[in-house]
Amino acid sequence: MLKFENVSKVYEDGFKAVDSVSFEIPEGELLVLIGPSGSGKSTTMKMINRMQPHTSGKISINGKDNKSYVASELRRGIGYVIQQIGLFPHYTIEKNIAIVPELNGWSPDKIRTRVTELLELVGLDPEIYASRYPKELSGGQQQRVGIARALASDPEIILMDEPFSALDPITREQLQGELISLQKKLNKTIIFVTHDMDEALKMGDRIAIMKDGKLLQLDTPEKLLHEPAHGFVEEFIGKHRIIQNPELMPVIDIMSESVVTTLPQSSPEKAISLIRQRKITDLIIVDESKELLGIVSAYDVIKKVNDIRTIAEIMQPIGYFLEDTASARDAIIMMDESPFGLIPIVDEKTKVVGLVTRGSLLSALSSQWTETKVEVVAI
Repeated sequence: MLKFENVSKVYEDGFKAVDSVSFEIPEGELLVLIGPSGSGKSTTMKMINRMQPHTSGKISINGKDNKSYVASELRRGIGYVIQQIGLFPHYTIEKNIAIVPELNGWSPDKIRTRVTELLELVGLDPEIYASRYPKELSGGQQQRVGIARALASDPEIILMDEPFSALDPITREQLQGELISLQKKLNKTIIFVTHDMDEALKMGDRIAIMKDGKLLQLDTPEKLLHEPAHGFVEEFIGKHRIIQNPELMPVIDIMSESVVTTLPQSSPEKAISLIRQRKITDLIIVDESKELLGIVSAYDVIKKVNDIRTIAEIMQPIGYFLEDTASARDAIIMMDESPFGLIPIVDEKTKVVGLVTRGSLLSALSSQWTETKVEVVAI
């Protein structure tokens, strides 16, 4: 999908912002670029859509040199989300989202349909928000619109430059979870710049750590925590985060504090209410005795709300779970295979007793170990 070959960026004063960087990003991956200020992470990302032209080397998109594109056409085909959001204050939300489709010559009917679809996708009621102006929305709502706008023309690639850093911690965490859920459904190729290592560990399929324009290590979060390849990488991640002997850590010690479950006969409206109340992206399905049955995603429930009577109709089997006797190492191994990015923890009778998500796993393993109490919440 994306390929960097010995790419450098040198400014007129001789400053080398990016120094001979080479890596590949496969289709559908969320790659996080992280490093200290001045490390070259944002410049590396902006060279993809030529907001910053590279000085030497080659950047290919699906095998085609990005310099062979007309710059304006290249940028219209790549979604872009920034920290400042950048909504036009004098345009309605509908008009803001419609900008790129209009430039691409879409019909008015197709644009209206797309705007409605995207507002629903990011959790904003089109009847309420389409006609509003940016100043009438909260920061989190504006950033949702920014994500919708980036998705408007259905691009294969989305660039995100510290999109959540200006938001309050609660809104930021919620949007991180929503983006992870969207990514599972849409399978876009996302390049995500951040300065927050916790955010990188939570979001990234892989993480690229940069310093002084050089790429020091590009690996999965688990590999970075297990095997930092450079002294600076270990220092930047934080030595307290480096995983030590996960095979000795019981999985029950790293389970989430709550598991939200529901019965298969629950209505989609009831499920949506719970999803919004608890700010979750997937809902675990159990029977009356709390035995694990399956899972539904928030996206599927919202999409099918008018087509189903119970969530059993869209429930998917969940083949990845662990017994409460497993270790943290078992969870690390299984997490790479889990299509939902979470692992239910069950007892010997397959009753749900806890939940490990990718974010909670890495967070728990990369900090001082503390015991947590598991609360199973059901409706």
